[in-house]
Amino acid sequence: MCESNISGRADKKFCSDNCKSISHYEHRRENEKLYFKIDRQLKINRKVLKKYNLSGYTTINKAELLAEGFNPKYFTHYWKNRKGDVYLFVYEFGFLSLRKNGKEKFLLIKWQDYMA
Repeated sequence: MCESNISGRADKKFCSDNCKSISHYEHRRENEKLYFKIDRQLKINRKVLKKYNLSGYTTINKAELLAEGFNPKYFTHYWKNRKGDVYLFVYEFGFLSLRKNGKEKFLLIKWQDYMA
């Protein structure tokens, strides 16, 4: 903060209301940067999944999606089917990581009412 002496209670953290306000404002700005970064990546992920999943059910090479800016670490929710497969979703578009013939792929699906 401002490096001023703090007087008063032993657990007091700020020298004045002004310093407290500045500190809270800066903390909120840092949190907003994180939220904007996550939101931006979710929008990119949704756009890429929508682009490649026109039929509602398709398989695609993982490298192709990653080259488009897709990041599988960012998703909004998940759904587990009866087999135990966990589909990760970005809003209404889902993906499942697969390995077919030694190649990394994603199975792309669209959210269905029965998944609720």
